[in-house]
Amino acid sequence: MKPTLVTDNLTLAYGSSPVIEELDLIIPKGQITVLVGSNGCGKSTLLRSLARLLKPQSGSVLLNGQDITSQSTRKTARELAILPQGPVAPEGLTVMQLAKQGRYPHQNWLSQWSSEDEEMVEWALEVTGMSSLKYRPVDSLSGGQRQRAWIAMTLAQGTDILLLDEPTTYLDLTHQIDVLDLLYDLNAEEGRTIIMVLHDLNLACRYAHHIVAISGGKIFAQGRPEEIISEELVRNVFRLNCQVIPDPVFGTPMCVPHGKGRLLRSNRLTVAGG
Repeated sequence: MKPTLVTDNLTLAYGSSPVIEELDLIIPKGQITVLVGSNGCGKSTLLRSLARLLKPQSGSVLLNGQDITSQSTRKTARELAILPQGPVAPEGLTVMQLAKQGRYPHQNWLSQWSSEDEEMVEWALEVTGMSSLKYRPVDSLSGGQRQRAWIAMTLAQGTDILLLDEPTTYLDLTHQIDVLDLLYDLNAEEGRTIIMVLHDLNLACRYAHHIVAISGGKIFAQGRPEEIISEELVRNVFRLNCQVIPDPVFGTPMCVPHGKGRLLRSNRLTVAGG
């Protein structure tokens, strides 16, 4: 049975200032859920709490019906894996050594390193395009390569739930699409439940089955992209005027910001006309 992840009246805070308040959320099993919202709205804070990295001020996160804070770290790590923002590897650690850390939750004094562990690590390195760099120190890599090395470690953990905070950070457009395609395939082929924070709303609409738009520490809207993404939502959640049109390739909602476009276009026409 696929694991379940829900929040019950969840309030998260740093000090006395609430970031998320009384949140009830059900993560759809076997789907890709993307958390979106403006900077500081609580997306990453919520993701950290779902991964048992931040203790609730009140309420709870339930994994398979049990409070996640009452479960052991090892047990939780066999069910879900998280890629946080800006992880830092110890100096001199190689890509291979980093990827192997993803298998530690599966080790104990009775079950040491196995052929299955080796296969999972090699697979994770292969699908992230890091096999040729596996003996390189992580701190010698470019930003994009380091990000892919961390994603390899997360995949090597072999969990049914993946939580990723901005997995496309530091990646150029080609590698952004490669990573999101990989996650989409993992979901489609293996039924993994994937929860991501993405800043790019158009990519979120393209890859998500379920979008959760957060504003002011609460859920502004949630559902399928085509059901909830609108000019009104973008205006209220992101404080941005835009036009929402169908993506010409996939038909999913695509946000075209108004921004300063007319002013820039006017200036260009003035310059071109002398």
